[in-house]
Amino acid sequence: MSADTSIRRIQAFRDEMARAGVKAAIVPRTDPHLSEYISAHWHTVRFLTGFTGSAAILVITDKGAYLWVDSRYFLQGEAQTKDAGIELMKEGLPGTPTVNEFLATTLHEGDTVGVNGLLMSADDTARLRTVLSLHGLKLDVNFDPIDRVWSDRPALPDGPVFVHDVKYAGKSAEAKLADLRRDTAEAGADAYFTSALDEIAWVLNIRSTDVPCNPVATAFLYVGSDSARLFIDGAKLTPEVSEYLRKAGVDTAAYGSALDYLASVPKDVTVLLSGARASGAVASALQGHCMLGDSPIALPKAVKNEVQMQGIRDAHVRDGVYMVRSIKEVKETVASGRPLTEIGVADILERNRRTDPLCFDLSFESICGFGPNGAIVHYSATPETDTPLASGNLLLIDSGANYLDATTDITRTIALGTPTAEMRHDFTLVMKGHIAIATAVYPEGTRGHQLDALARMPLWKEGKSYLHGTGHGVGHFLNVHEGPQSIRLNDTMTPLLPGMLTSNEPGVYIEGKYGIRCENLVLTVPYETTAFGRFLAFETVTMCPFDRDLFDTSIMTADEIAWVNNYHRTVYDRLAPSLTPDERAWLADACAPL
Repeated sequence: MSADTSIRRIQAFRDEMARAGVKAAIVPRTDPHLSEYISAHWHTVRFLTGFTGSAAILVITDKGAYLWVDSRYFLQGEAQTKDAGIELMKEGLPGTPTVNEFLATTLHEGDTVGVNGLLMSADDTARLRTVLSLHGLKLDVNFDPIDRVWSDRPALPDGPVFVHDVKYAGKSAEAKLADLRRDTAEAGADAYFTSALDEIAWVLNIRSTDVPCNPVATAFLYVGSDSARLFIDGAKLTPEVSEYLRKAGVDTAAYGSALDYLASVPKDVTVLLSGARASGAVASALQGHCMLGDSPIALPKAVKNEVQMQGIRDAHVRDGVYMVRSIKEVKETVASGRPLTEIGVADILERNRRTDPLCFDLSFESICGFGPNGAIVHYSATPETDTPLASGNLLLIDSGANYLDATTDITRTIALGTPTAEMRHDFTLVMKGHIAIATAVYPEGTRGHQLDALARMPLWKEGKSYLHGTGHGVGHFLNVHEGPQSIRLNDTMTPLLPGMLTSNEPGVYIEGKYGIRCENLVLTVPYETTAFGRFLAFETVTMCPFDRDLFDTSIMTADEIAWVNNYHRTVYDRLAPSLTPDERAWLADACAPL
């Protein structure tokens, strides 16, 4: 999008602010379900700024525009908002205020801040209201002028709903609803209301196509002690799905009627909400008889059952086959001098994965960054930026798919031609951190932030680092980014439990040169029980070789070399039966001992 277009659109939004008496407006990049990945209807930040990243908050004042992004999007944010009069606010860096701090110090007593209350969590809304009131500022949670600015706004998604077979899910919707009612009662509430699309999809074993790469249906769900109601566009429900929901004890109502229904819930019914995942508008609709707490669905969803774990292992073998075919094709194409671009690499990956009969969609748009583009953490090639591949630099590929039996997410850094000593050194530092996580053994109750430094230490010792998390939770035929667990510097307070699927993805990014990231998915599994308690470990489920040309064994320990060799031996043994003779020969060379 051109800078002039962004300037015009922001000014039109600012004109609406003036008419409403709003001095500053907050525009979160999300939807009423507080999703990370959103349908086209809710891409307001993209419409106003041209920024395409998956996390951001836009603040528009009567005199300026400010876009908060995290470290994944520092470079991308600057590039996509250049010359549009938007100041990039880099979260986490010294001197960058939070949105609340910025508003408190920029506005004047009596000024009004506007936001669409459906797009901000109950927790965040409460914090914002407190900060603003301390500075004599007012909050309007019903400010939503975007329809008047965005004349050709896409409609709400209308993808049909289908049932996720219990042979993949491992547990019926009836059983999950019973568990949810039990956990809600144990939390001291009478009912649970969720806006989170992944929670609704998981607990009801339903899926849809409403959000690209995330197989969820746009809906709200209320679960009482003896009833349940799904708020959804009825046109999305086939007779078969309607009957399935009826048998599960789930009534349906119009999508837009959720807030009115909450307002009608009797005052003696305490409704549990996730303070982080339910909006302030939802909390307000309950008029004081809601209880904010942790989601009772988050942990059961994150801890995969035996059926799901076997599906995860099976899917990663198949996904590894498609990765090997793709990497082989990319390397041979570049070596032969035939033309290939970043988008072409993404096309190869998708073509191979879609041959799988259980492949539903990609789990996210493939990230294929060559050379300097690889240093942009969540780079997305466009026709304008699509870079031809050539020998002499690194190609970073971050990709995955949603299969009916699992969600995959893998990153490989590939040398095209002969890598430099600097490239090999940096890659090996990243791999040393990756191996440290993969081989970690830890006592029950350990949280991800307590392991995070293991991945960073080899880089830290040389004054290098990365600003993104080391690992995120991954759904099961659901969202590729899933909580509540993570491996990162800040603590999410959730322990790693057996059955959780988490990424292991340290990296390093050299601006203007190249990016390196090495990502496998790992299952938390029991390790041993001793007199000191129960210990856990990680089982690596991703099956694809790392590029042998990039290892510098002179800075590796014997145990690290052994881990790589053992991993590659396992990769070969599991993938070889599904490969052609030519592919097996390529893989044998790729998996040869260091």
